[in-house]
Order: sequence, then structure tokens, then C-alpha cells
Amino acid sequence: MSLSKKDIFNGLSKVLVPGEDQSITDAGLVKNIQIFGEEVEVDVDSPNPTLQFRKKLEVAIMKGLHERIHPKLKVKVRTHVVEQPEAAKPNEIKGKPIPGVDNIIAIASGKGGVGKSTLTANIAVELANMGFKVGLVDADIYGPSMPTMFDVPHTKPVAVDVEGKSKMQPVESYGVKLLSIGFFAGTDQAVVWRGPMASKALNQLIWDAHWGELDFLLIDLPPGTGDIHLSVVQSVPLNGAVVVSTPQHVALADARKGVGMFRVPNINVPVLGIVENMAYFTPEELPENKYYIFGKEGAKNLAEEIDVPFLGEIPLVQSIREAGDVGRPAVMQGDTPAADAFRSVVRRMVEECVKRNDNLPPTEAVRITTMAGCSAVNKLS
Repeated sequence: MSLSKKDIFNGLSKVLVPGEDQSITDAGLVKNIQIFGEEVEVDVDSPNPTLQFRKKLEVAIMKGLHERIHPKLKVKVRTHVVEQPEAAKPNEIKGKPIPGVDNIIAIASGKGGVGKSTLTANIAVELANMGFKVGLVDADIYGPSMPTMFDVPHTKPVAVDVEGKSKMQPVESYGVKLLSIGFFAGTDQAVVWRGPMASKALNQLIWDAHWGELDFLLIDLPPGTGDIHLSVVQSVPLNGAVVVSTPQHVALADARKGVGMFRVPNINVPVLGIVENMAYFTPEELPENKYYIFGKEGAKNLAEEIDVPFLGEIPLVQSIREAGDVGRPAVMQGDTPAADAFRSVVRRMVEECVKRNDNLPPTEAVRITTMAGCSAVNKLS
């Protein structure tokens, strides 16, 4: 079998970019073709960083060459993820309201390990229990935990056709529509991406999904104040943010920065309140006792100091950790102190969201067209 690069290129010219009507050659994705006897190596750029898209691209190329060149042709495909920069207009607002979504709330923490994702999962489930239509985006790109917390670690979103466009159908669990990068990466696969790639993947989770009608879309942010946070406030108009902290000083210092980030003039997202997690320890055998292991009322005092609503405190109890590990959020446990604490926080959050919507104009997505917008955030750290 005699092959030339022209033969291979012509075969690839019939292969379409997954989800599009354009061929990979017309899109300029084919970068290199090497022929070694009956083996062909093809290097292509992938405009989408997700593993699912790259696999679809590889399969489409191999199938196309087998059909058009030879069924026993040995094909090796190497995909290279490339950032596709978008030219921003000076006064362009990148984010627009998501059709059908009434309220978008970010759950943030200045510091890792304070239980932000646990809180987010329980807020989402309780909102669903209250009769709201709820969606959740796991924006912690480097440490996604929601698939485990909702007991769907091996589930994959499926593609659905929405008005002629291919969209991701979120995974549904406990009445919550869920998307996470964890659905696309293997359990042992680390996500090693630079900021722009992570931000692009997050935007796809938000915008390339078929959310339908939602009362609340929660966005579980990673710890800190970095690229992902800026990407979220640029991409969507947030109704508000909730900041999570534990009572000790080192966590409170970071929580203060977290609140400060949302208050930067370029960002200006209303902070609906602060939640104090791991507020106290209560042993199961001594339910009336409270031991303030990490300090007492630190987040509550911070909320008063910086004039932010205090949404409540969550105790440090073993059942909350166990519930998260088995993928059944603690708020589903019935009338337990832990479940009641989560319910109280959710009701306070909804009250603050209603006040915010009644008293403030809609939040605009952030306009950041120069480094000046970023420098204001850098001053917080």
C-alpha cells in the first residue's frame, strides 16, 4: 500500500470537527502528517481542552482514514490543546444572563479546607427540597469533588440537541442538575492546565449546557482569588456570593480577602453573607456540649465588622463528613442538628437573595479589558 501525505490530507478533509459542520482541514486543525510504511501519525490542534472532545476528535480521524484510505491502516493521533484567544471590544460585556436561569450565586472561600464544597452541596439539595429548580457548576477545576458528594462519580453527561446545537445534559442527582470537570477526567487523572485553559473549560460547563429552567444556579468556586474567580465574574452576572470560613484567625484573614474581592469596584458583586463552618464540636454521646476547637464566633464577628450578613454556623460533627464521603449530603438526614443547621443557612441565604433582588439593580458581568482591572484584585493579597 503506497501512501502520500496528499492522500492522507484528502482523507482528513472529509472529517468534521465534532459538533460542527466544518472539516478539520478547513478549520486549520491538522498540523503535521508523518507516514512510516503502513502507519500514519497525525498531529492536530484541539480547540476544546476537555478529554471527551479530544477523544471524539481522535475517533473521528481514525474512522475517516479507515473508511477513505484503508480499513487496516495503522493510525496514531496526537491532539494538542491550544488556547483560542478572543478579541475583546473595549466596552464589551462578555457575560450575559443565562436563558432560563433566575439567580446565579457563587460560593467562595479565601482558604482551602474550610468545607466550601460540602456547604455548596447541602445548599443545593436543600434548595431542591424546598421546591426550587437548582443547578450546580463545580468550578473547582483542579479539585472537583461534586461527583463524589452527589454519588455520581462514574456518570457522564450526554449530548442533547437544542435548537440545532449540541449541548451537554447535566447529570441529575437528588433533584440537582450538576456539571463538573470531574465527569470528564479520570479518577486518577490530574487536571494540569494553565489559567486560560481552565477558564475556557469552566465557560463551557456554564454556557454549553442545557440547564433548562432554574431558580438557582450555584457555582462552587475554588479557594482563593485567582483566574477562575475572574473568569466567572466576567462570564456571568452573579446575583450574589456566599463566603465560607472557619472561626480561626488564619481562615478569617483569607475570608476577609474573599469578601474584598467581590467588593472591588471592577467586580462589585453583592455578598449575601458569611457562613461559619466547623463552628464547634459536639460529641454524639454529649449532644448538649459544644467545644470551640477553632475559636468561637470568629466568622460571626468578622461579618459584623465588615458589615456583611451572617448566615449561620455549621457544627463540626462526624456525620457531615460521612455523608459527604458516601455521596448523600447531610441535609437529607432528617431532623438532626447538622441538617437543621444547613437548613437555617439556606433560608437565610434565600432571604438575603430576595432582599438583594428587591433593592439592587441586576449585576453586570465584569468588564476587564486592561491590566488595571486585574491590579485592583492583586492589591487584596
